[in-house]
Amino acid sequence: MTWIKPSFLWMMYRCGWATKAGQETVLAVEITRDGFEWALRHACLSHYERGVHPDQAAWKRQLRQSPARVQWDPERDLHLAPLPYRSLQLGLAGEASARYADEWTVAIRDVTPLAHDMHALVRSGDVEGARRLMPEERPYPAGAELLGHLTP
Repeated sequence: MTWIKPSFLWMMYRCGWATKAGQETVLAVEITRDGFEWALRHACLSHYERGVHPDQAAWKRQLRQSPARVQWDPERDLHLAPLPYRSLQLGLAGEASARYADEWTVAIRDVTPLAHDMHALVRSGDVEGARRLMPEERPYPAGAELLGHLTP
C-alpha cells in the first residue's frame, strides 16, 4: 500500500525530519485533484467505526473491496507534538495505486533539503524561521459528498 500524507509536518513526524532509517529521502508528489477525489470517493476507513459502519463484518467487506483507505491521525506542530485536530492519510492499493502512478502524478520534488533546513532551525530554537520555510497548506475544500463516509 502507498500512503499519501497531505500534511508536511505529519510527514516530518513520520520520517523524523528525514532521519529515520529507510526514510532519509522525502518526496513531495503533486497529483491531480480528480485523482485525489477519486481515491476519496472509493475509500473506506482503515478501522471499524461504530455509527459509520453497520457492523464489523460490513466494514471488513468494504475494506477488502476498497482500493483506498483513510486514516485520521493527529496533526503535528513544528516540534512534532500532536495538535488537537487530525490530518487525513490516504492509503492506495490495487487500482488506486496504479492510477496514482500512471495517471494522477503531475510532479515529484525532492524536499529532503527543506526538511533538514527546517529541522536545523527548530533545533536551534528558530521556530519562526522554520515556519517561514513551511510549504503553504490550506484546508482541502471537501464536503460531505467526499468525506461523509470517512468521518466518524
